[in-house]
Amino acid sequence: MTPDDMVGAPPEASVLTEFTGGVAQLTLSNPRRKNAITLEMAALIGEFCDQVEQDRTIGAAVIRSTGTYFCSGADTRDLAASSADPASPEAVRRTSAVYGAFVRVGSLPVPTVARVIGGAVGAGLNLALAADVMVVTPDTVLESGFLARNIHPGGGHLALLGRAVGWSRTVALAACGRSMTGTEAAACGLAYAAVPETDLDALIADLTTAPAADPELSRRIMTSARLELGPPAVSWSSALEIERGVQMWSMSRKGQASWSSRGPGR
Repeated sequence: MTPDDMVGAPPEASVLTEFTGGVAQLTLSNPRRKNAITLEMAALIGEFCDQVEQDRTIGAAVIRSTGTYFCSGADTRDLAASSADPASPEAVRRTSAVYGAFVRVGSLPVPTVARVIGGAVGAGLNLALAADVMVVTPDTVLESGFLARNIHPGGGHLALLGRAVGWSRTVALAACGRSMTGTEAAACGLAYAAVPETDLDALIADLTTAPAADPELSRRIMTSARLELGPPAVSWSSALEIERGVQMWSMSRKGQASWSSRGPGR
């Protein structure tokens, strides 16, 4: 079933979920803002993760989006509120809510697949990297994006990139502002595969069929994988804290351009 088949018209910014055939599907639905993630959407992502964790008939999860762009990051309206006083408890709560949702996705007990079309930038790239397997189209554009806003990466961004592509490409993306096409991402291992959009769903079905058919084995394999292969050099939660203070400093610097002039999200 595709997002278009789901019953009911979603609100302007929401998250759609579906649980069928052993596969859980989460769809970002904020297409007017390139699926930028609001605080309310982050909370719904957390609820989705709760259900996946608790329902042991689920063997795989898919993260996707409506429209033509995967995710432009955190909604800049929330970021603007945080940048006014980045060290305040409310600002910390806002950033923690968005980034915490990604950690939940990356810690699910089943294999997760991110279906990335159009692009993923900033926190949107974090979400794509939180999934265990990323599938893209050849012309998808992946960007760190924080540098373009003159702010430090957040949400464990450097650790997520580092475990996928190593030191050199991480620095090129996060510190030098380079971007990467879907074709390049697949070639270096950042993405599992780059195929035409018309072939993405068939590929995802192939990837999720086996774990959906045997959820118990799928969960046991993922427990072993997370113990043996992850986390990166420091834990994800530690990386988040390492980056938090520097990111908030960079957000509070005098003379920073207004958030509203920079696009939907990061």
